[in-house]
Amino acid sequence: MDMIDLVLTVCLIANPAECHEEHLYFESHGSLVQCTFLAPPQIARWALKHPKFQIARWKCSFPDKGREI
Repeated sequence: MDMIDLVLTVCLIANPAECHEEHLYFESHGSLVQCTFLAPPQIARWALKHPKFQIARWKCSFPDKGREI
């Protein structure tokens, strides 16, 4: 199975100008389009574990070849 990189751009609620990317990896069961259907539960789980952050945007991509998972 290939891996999908779910990239979240998250910002501190207390300081919305302070943002960074978080990468969530999970097994792909198809294409990037299918990732868009699988992503919302993953995003919700991350948000529950990180209440100080707000998710500004997200996207699905394939992991960078040089990036360790």
